[in-house]
Parts: sequence; C-alpha cells; structure tokens
Amino acid sequence: MENTLHFVFGIFGNATGLFLFLSPLITFKKIVSSRSTQQFSGVPYVMTLLNCLLSAWYGLPFVSPNNLLVSAINGTGAVIESVYVILFVVFSATKKGRATILGLLSLILAVFAVVVFVSLFALAGNGRKLFCGIAAAVFSIVMYGSPLTVIRLVIKTKSVEFMPFFLSLFAFLCGTSWFVFGLLGKDPFIAIPNGFGSGLGAVQLIMYAIYSSKNKGLGGQVEESDVEMGKPNGQQQQQA
Repeated sequence: MENTLHFVFGIFGNATGLFLFLSPLITFKKIVSSRSTQQFSGVPYVMTLLNCLLSAWYGLPFVSPNNLLVSAINGTGAVIESVYVILFVVFSATKKGRATILGLLSLILAVFAVVVFVSLFALAGNGRKLFCGIAAAVFSIVMYGSPLTVIRLVIKTKSVEFMPFFLSLFAFLCGTSWFVFGLLGKDPFIAIPNGFGSGLGAVQLIMYAIYSSKNKGLGGQVEESDVEMGKPNGQQQQQA
C-alpha cells in the first residue's frame, strides 16, 4: 500500500510540476510577439534550470533508488527552462542583459558539471546520494523561496494582483505532493525542500484568501504575467 501511495503522489507531483513549469507561457508569447524581453529578468529561469538539472540527476537510479519520477519531471522541466533561457538570449532587450544571462548560464552549467563529475568519479553509494541530495535540496529551496518577496508586496499593497491564484495553487499542490512522496520514500532530500515549498504555497493561498476581497491594488498597473515572469524591483515592483 505504501509503495502504491508513493507512486501515486509521484505521478501527482509530475502533473502539478508540469503546470508550474508551463505557467509563464503567456508571458513568453508576449515576449516573442514583441521580439523583446523589455525589462523582464531571466535570472529566475536560469536558476530554476540548475535546480531541474540537479534534481533530475539526483533522481537517477545510480544516485538514489526509487526516485525515477523525480528525474522524469525535472528532466522535462530542464527542457522547458532551457527554452525560456534561449528565448531570453535571443530576444534580450540589451547587450548587457544578454551577457548577464549567458554568463549566469555558463556558471550554472559549470556547477552542474562539477556535481556530475564529483559524484561519478569521487563518490559512490551513500556518499554520492548525500552529495547530490544536498546540492539538489539547496537549489530547490532557493527556487521555492522566490515568491517570498511577492508575499511581502501583497502585505504592503493589500492586493493580490501581484500573486496569480493558480500559480500559488500549483506551487502548493506540487510542494505537497513531493513532500509526501519524500516522506513515504524516507528521503529527506526530497521531503525537506518540498515541505518548505508546500508551507510557502499554503501561506500564499492564505494571503490570497485574506486580501482577494480588498481591491486596493495599484489599479492594474502590473499584469499577472509580469509577476510570473519576474520583473526587476526597479521596473515593475516584483519578480516571481
């Protein structure tokens, strides 16, 4: 029964994770149509790409057993995030912005390469799992922690126009699914970061319930897709 539940929560985590990875599509459609990233930041997508690469590597059978579903969704996420990053490079509004993304991309690929090299040639067994698990968990927490500034802005403006409901909902569902998956699989490297993500998603939903009826926003100055994309603080108040 426990193995069945483990599998079911893994499948549910894959489904909700896919919705999370696809959530910025509307914004990217606008970028492609305008052929410019304007003032949007591509940094969150580069960092999410690193998280996906590390998590996909961690889920491989020779690194950690019974986590192939983790590799499946994060491998898919890595492909999706790679497309986002490529679009940022192609349609970057400034040469400086393009250079920043390319530099950061080179850095995260180097980090991933180091993790792969060390885990393959310097470690084995539990040592390999521990090393890769810590790396994946750290960047998962970084990814899940990105909405913290959104929550602060919601409290400040008493408006949820900066926090799309379905993005918050799927962050909660995804985090909860993988948290339970990690608990059932007795894997702290999956349970801990996704427990953090589940809690943060729950906070977002609570904030939505509190402030959704208080229409004291900024008069529609920021579109939901802008928040999903992550516009820099000085340009559009917030990044997702």
